[in-house]
Amino acid sequence: MAQDVRLDPLAESDFDTVATLADTIWRSHYSTMISMAQIDYMLDGRYVPARMREYLDSDQRWMWVLRVDGEPAGYCSCSLSDDDAMKLEQLYLLSTHKGQGLGGVMLRHVETHARALARSRLYLTVNKGNTDSIAIYRKSGFAVREEAVFDIGNGYVMDDYVMDKAL
Repeated sequence: MAQDVRLDPLAESDFDTVATLADTIWRSHYSTMISMAQIDYMLDGRYVPARMREYLDSDQRWMWVLRVDGEPAGYCSCSLSDDDAMKLEQLYLLSTHKGQGLGGVMLRHVETHARALARSRLYLTVNKGNTDSIAIYRKSGFAVREEAVFDIGNGYVMDDYVMDKAL
């Protein structure tokens, strides 16, 4: 693993950084699972300042930027659910940093945050075609709870598994 690994809470000054990371990661990772038009639509809707501001000073949602040796390498976010669960909303890492345990660093950080808030379960949604990520989540103790199709607008859907893990 790299010498200096940090997870910094999202700041307004990170908005462009996260949007650039998302653009790079999503286009590389999801291009075989969903269309570029859907990727564009999802990026345009999620990584705008108004949406990212929802994580600032919230007591319901959190986002962190992963920095390796001072350089942005990924990001993760989570939010509270109505029950005793925490939702892992996002966990993304540049492909150049995969295989170094950094995804695990982010996942453990979210798990620790969930436990600190007395949550007994962590869950996520993952594209059914995202077999590498599904395997990693299974190895980390997650199990498929159900299949779900989410209409995200503009004629697009997310065809996902809902996976969860007891904490």
